[in-house]
Amino acid sequence: MSSSNSNKLNAVFYAGAYHPIQAGSIDGTDILPHDNAIYRAHLCSSAGLYDPFGDPKVIGDPYCTLFVGRLSRFTTEDTLRKAMSKYGRVKNLRLVRDIVTGASRGYAFVEFETEREMRRAYEDAHHSFIDDSEIIVDYNRQQLMPGWIPRRLGGGLGGKKESGQLRFGGRERPFRAPLRPIPYDELKRLGIPPPPEGRYMSRFQVPSPPRRKRISEERDTSLYENKRRMNSEERDRSPHRSRRKRNSEERKISSPRTRRDRSPEERETRRDKHSYSHRHHKHGQHSHHHERRSRSRDQLSDSD
Repeated sequence: MSSSNSNKLNAVFYAGAYHPIQAGSIDGTDILPHDNAIYRAHLCSSAGLYDPFGDPKVIGDPYCTLFVGRLSRFTTEDTLRKAMSKYGRVKNLRLVRDIVTGASRGYAFVEFETEREMRRAYEDAHHSFIDDSEIIVDYNRQQLMPGWIPRRLGGGLGGKKESGQLRFGGRERPFRAPLRPIPYDELKRLGIPPPPEGRYMSRFQVPSPPRRKRISEERDTSLYENKRRMNSEERDRSPHRSRRKRNSEERKISSPRTRRDRSPEERETRRDKHSYSHRHHKHGQHSHHHERRSRSRDQLSDSD
């Protein structure tokens, strides 16, 4: 076995976006669904049948919310809140229960006061124990992972070997670095992101959850312009401001156009007129000067 293949045995990568066919592949390079559940999830994804924001029970800030799985059926809201409070201030908690029996379904969503507290629980609470049950934690993939399809529709992540429906790419079961050639053309045709050649991670590295995007410069500019417009409207409501604005507009309307506003033809015509008026003015001054000199000579001759 070559050294490159030996290194790849311990190299993994994680899914940044969810694709049902890729999630069913151990190395993220499959191009065909290998079980009916994946086929069903792929249909839901292609037809847009699942809305991750359509659940009215999902509330709170997704960047501060943690998914907690593999809970004991005997774990209650109070027990879970007490356990999660070791990592930060718990703002909201929802233990998912069966709508008919009311029994716990073994997973919950915990919202913390800040994103920093959620990240602390994300790193430290994974594989901890609550009520003698080893739990797993993950970020809120339902709202933060593009293309997410839940387990009930054939998607999800993880799973048990006995079910024959393992899903890869998540924190618990990452993709393995592929040892076979990667079918780039087929993956591109299906919209599946290819494995990150040369940028694999170690099994012992903790993948970072998505970070909240900062406000873009365009939004900053938009907020600034809105504030300026509101301030301008408030000033315009003043009678003095209205009078000054009206006078300014009247001066602007009555003032002649500047040279920059004129077309080339208009500028040429004005140049010719100016040249003609300048010559005519000089000629008039010259004639007036001769007339004054002749008048002076006549006066001198009369006095003689």
